[in-house]
Amino acid sequence: MEKLTHQEQELMLLIFQHGKGFIKDFIELMTEPRPPYTTVASIIKNLERKGFLASTRYGNTYEYRPTMDESEYKAKFMSGVVQNYFENSYKGMVSFFVEKQKITAEELQEIINLIEKK
Repeated sequence: MEKLTHQEQELMLLIFQHGKGFIKDFIELMTEPRPPYTTVASIIKNLERKGFLASTRYGNTYEYRPTMDESEYKAKFMSGVVQNYFENSYKGMVSFFVEKQKITAEELQEIINLIEKK
């Protein structure tokens, strides 16, 4: 999966929440100050080129939709993070968060319980 810029990730998450739509629809979902139409259009075109969005033409405008659902995107994104930053080790990732005190013992126990239920 090709890496997304911060702006692309933010827009992709908005699109997942909204579903298909036109550029103006996505701009309306953004917080103030909203970027110019041309900026959002450029980001959308990059997402389409990278395979995250598909479009349907209606006259002189395009409606965009995600090519995958949000859970598939998150799974691919997290796999990339684990591969690139934790040497493909989920244990290494969890250990990192434990060391940085970003996860509590209670949360870790909840994760263990989830694993054992599977």
